[in-house]
Amino acid sequence: MQLRPLGRTGVQVSPLCLGAMMFGPWGNDDRADSIRIIHRALDAGVNVVDTADVYSAGVSEEIVGEALRGRRDDVVLATKFFMPMGEDANARGGSRRWIVRAVENSLRRLGTDHIDLYQVHRPSPDTDVEETLGALTDLVRQGKVRSIGSSSYSGSQIVEAQWAARERHRERFVTEQPPYSILVRGVEEDVLATTRRYGMGTLTYSPLAGGWLSGRWRKDAAGTPTSAARPSARFDMSSPANQRKLDAVEELAVLAEQAGMSLIELSIAFVLNHPGVTSAIVGPRTMEQLESYLPAADIELPTEVLDRIDEIVAPGVTVNPEDNSYGTNELLPSARRR
Repeated sequence: MQLRPLGRTGVQVSPLCLGAMMFGPWGNDDRADSIRIIHRALDAGVNVVDTADVYSAGVSEEIVGEALRGRRDDVVLATKFFMPMGEDANARGGSRRWIVRAVENSLRRLGTDHIDLYQVHRPSPDTDVEETLGALTDLVRQGKVRSIGSSSYSGSQIVEAQWAARERHRERFVTEQPPYSILVRGVEEDVLATTRRYGMGTLTYSPLAGGWLSGRWRKDAAGTPTSAARPSARFDMSSPANQRKLDAVEELAVLAEQAGMSLIELSIAFVLNHPGVTSAIVGPRTMEQLESYLPAADIELPTEVLDRIDEIVAPGVTVNPEDNSYGTNELLPSARRR
């Protein structure tokens, strides 16, 4: 894989990032198999691994740490904090009190003395960004963290964090991790432009739109989830927005076949072809899934294919607004009401 610069950090990373959310009870509970998948990704040229403390309540970090024994120096290791880690109301969030505990827990589970990229999993509406940046700055100066990043921040929140870092002489976020796929293009409106303006690396997640672009769910297919099976507005197949998603998937599947590739390859390649994207996070649960993702790293989509994708889903459009999980949903229509 041809490496790409991670913003202005001087670090080079692969276009595919191995996401570890599915390693552990949340997905693949076979530790040995999960480790084999990690090793296969590394052998294929993937050099960045992203996990989080909340994934399987820390088990994902443990599996990643075990897999990287003897190979730690070859990997850009990223993890995240913020989500609840138990019943304690203070065992979560972006406070200094929690960050200094969370990082020690992650270091222990990962079996390392430093984290290359430590990311805030979500913005916090009730914590000053200066509080979070101050604690993270101390971790960088202590050598426990090399760089810091954000995840699911809106454009305005990215700007606020960059301003606070400059004005308060704190470490700045050097990366952002937003959701991005053919079906979820909202970040094209401002997030990707904002990260480029500040020279940030962008590690996008969910390039297959939570499985919608895997080819598994199709119109009238037996495997398509019902609202009863997946009790969420994102998977309520009776909703007009999700019907539009299924229509788009049908058209995209035809386009992929015409272009001589799988729908998975088309979808991941689309994300990687955006100039504002550094790396696409792929989260396999099985070896077969990983193998289906790898070819996309070397695909450059021709202009006519990209134009046809824009006809199916217009630039900047998220087909179902429920899929806009960035910025604590501050950009959703409901958030604009009086």
